[in-house]
Amino acid sequence: MKIAFQMDPIGDVDINADSSFRLAEEAQARGHELFFYGPDQLAYQEGRITAWGRDMTVQRVPGDPAILGPEREVDLADFDVVWLRQDPPFDMHYITLTHLLDRLKGQTLVVNDPFWVRNYPEKLLVLDFPELTPPTTIARDLQTIKAFKEKHQDIILKPLYGNGGAGVFRLDAGDRNLTSLHELFTGFSREPLIVQKFLPDVRNGDKRVILVDGEAVGAINRVPAEGETRSNMHVGGRPEKIGLSERDLEICAAIGPLLKEKGQIFVGIDVIGDYLTEINVTSPTGIQELERFNGENIAEKIWQAIEAKV
Repeated sequence: MKIAFQMDPIGDVDINADSSFRLAEEAQARGHELFFYGPDQLAYQEGRITAWGRDMTVQRVPGDPAILGPEREVDLADFDVVWLRQDPPFDMHYITLTHLLDRLKGQTLVVNDPFWVRNYPEKLLVLDFPELTPPTTIARDLQTIKAFKEKHQDIILKPLYGNGGAGVFRLDAGDRNLTSLHELFTGFSREPLIVQKFLPDVRNGDKRVILVDGEAVGAINRVPAEGETRSNMHVGGRPEKIGLSERDLEICAAIGPLLKEKGQIFVGIDVIGDYLTEINVTSPTGIQELERFNGENIAEKIWQAIEAKV
């Protein structure tokens, strides 16, 4: 098949951690042809969805992850699969690209389905499952957020459309910084904030569970660094081997059918203790760590699911 990857610069990836690289590597091993382009190179041109990019051969060479051909323009309707893999922030740029990729429906399989990526951003989709999530409020109004903190005392405050742990703050019962942080966030963004009750179980790790076409295939545990609340690997969280608990399977059974129905083939959910905190559909990570811990080819499972749909 002909596969296009819409992603951030391929030359910057960590070949031992990046999930997009691993997906490309597995596709190449399966005999598929690879093409790379950046999000800014996607265009709508008089009815056609096009991109400027380069043919790509990936290689597991530190600092040199891909051999790229000459730049050329392609019609993405000529491809079998387009991967939507650039990182958030989930801003109007990201949303516009999902609208353009929507226009390939019926011609090219876009993974994950861009219509539902747009309508199911990670921190909002969990609202469909209140019985699985910690107490949560989404608001821009300071009084509403203050009332939530007064009720729950120890809270997490974070941007609604951020990623990688950026801008995540814990405000415990004695903290006096809520008003200042609200001023900071609202001073440069018109977006609401999300606040959740702090879960002490995070000290034992924030579990990333990988689902393929709605089915759980494994998990890794991300343990915060000493003195850190956030467990994201981008900010120093340490991945550890861990199995799927009965609660994890219960959560996946509840959300899996919806993810499958809406074309969300590769999804990473975040579970702290017994609670679901995020459903990551934009550019989830964790494949390589899970493969190393479990000795399973997770990328192969993802490609088998895709190949069955093309």
